[in-house]
Amino acid sequence: MGAGTEPAEGRVYLDHNATTPLAPEVAQAARDAMQQAWGNPSSSHPAGRKAKELIGSARESLARMVGGRPEDIIFTSGGTEANNMVIHTACRHFSHGSQARPGDGRGMPHVVTSSVEHDSIRLPLEQLAKENLVEATFVAVSLRSGRAEVDDVLAAVRPTTCLVSIMLANNETGVIMPVAELSQRIRALNQRREAEGLPRILVHTDAAQMIGKGRVDVQELGVDYLTIVGHKFYGPRIGALYVRGPGTTTPLHPMLFGGGQERTFRPGTENTPMIAALGQAAELVSKNWEAYEAHMRDVRDYLEARLEASFGKQKIHLNSHFMGSKRLCNTTNVSILGPGLQGRRVLSCCKMLLASVGAACHSEEGDR
Repeated sequence: MGAGTEPAEGRVYLDHNATTPLAPEVAQAARDAMQQAWGNPSSSHPAGRKAKELIGSARESLARMVGGRPEDIIFTSGGTEANNMVIHTACRHFSHGSQARPGDGRGMPHVVTSSVEHDSIRLPLEQLAKENLVEATFVAVSLRSGRAEVDDVLAAVRPTTCLVSIMLANNETGVIMPVAELSQRIRALNQRREAEGLPRILVHTDAAQMIGKGRVDVQELGVDYLTIVGHKFYGPRIGALYVRGPGTTTPLHPMLFGGGQERTFRPGTENTPMIAALGQAAELVSKNWEAYEAHMRDVRDYLEARLEASFGKQKIHLNSHFMGSKRLCNTTNVSILGPGLQGRRVLSCCKMLLASVGAACHSEEGDR
């Protein structure tokens, strides 16, 4: 992808799934907003209106990037908040939504997800399960395909299932999950469930790793919710949640209460500079994602070919290659084979290389 601020001293940065540098245009958008749109967006005077217009423009840019409508975009502090909001909403809607009836014996809400989700999906579910507020099923990915297979996910569905959350692409293997097929199958399943008086299953995908690296269209994916994370596509460290008709077609319950910002779904005075920067990053993705994808695929394939040529195919294993599965254009997962070799030790010898042994949020845990 484009040119951000690259690491100093000629080092090679290979950790873009953890975070990306700001694109120059994105940094400039933030600076401009700080200087020119400093007013409170809720104020009716010109300074406030300027900030509000900038936020509206950014909302349109994000909607265009994912194929949705501006009114379907809710700005958040990042992907973790967006993911937690989806889980909170699904459970609350199950217990208190329009379909629930006192004494209907519906039981505890049930959520289906995969065993390879980000911690901002896994840990909230584990915590809620400890508090006896939710039941969660973590579907193992196929050893053959690296994917959470649709049939396996659907096999985990129960009468009390209220949410299925499957990431769009995995941050460690790069495997792209069959979210569109899953959504289509759940849509048909929901029609049968409605006739049986069972709760609707909402569908969420965390698209943090896919945006900027491939086509992301909520109409094609058919999801109810989609998580957007700015710092994964050369944007700032805030995020957004796509909701298909928030509060109308699709439920959305706030976790915070305060002012009326973001239509009361996410109150708090908006961070105008970061929202403007996120909008600029979205514009860059909309205009250039196909070129970005082709370039990153070429670089990835070159790297893998050079690794095999340098180490020999007997001493290196490319863990991202799953027969029949699509994968991210920028991601490679490599094991260097040999007695006593550990990823952390190998990387510590590569003074000019900035890479990780796994997900950044687990990088301090060492080799697994």
